[in-house]
Amino acid sequence: MEFFANHGCFTEEQIIGNKFIVNLTIVTDESASAISDNIDDAVNYQTIYNIVCREMKQTSHLLENVCKRILDAVFAETKNIKNATVKVSKQNPPMGGKTGCASVTMQRS
Repeated sequence: MEFFANHGCFTEEQIIGNKFIVNLTIVTDESASAISDNIDDAVNYQTIYNIVCREMKQTSHLLENVCKRILDAVFAETKNIKNATVKVSKQNPPMGGKTGCASVTMQRS
């Protein structure tokens, strides 16, 4: 998922903003939804996207905080998740030289 957000420790980052890439992997028991073919038995990826979008709109100084909030919300607002891994990457971070991205990855069971 790609977002424009205002995360960063520097005031300039919080004013100007930057592009972020969020990769979220969810492990769940999909046996019920595979049989029922019913979205109510599955993890709805539109719901997941909406959660991530909402959390990306809330400005944080650290990517660690963004990752934690995403995982907290995903586990609190969806069911049947056994494990989730989120990676948030800031594109072209202001580090004084050419850098593709800076990333933080967190996992929760």
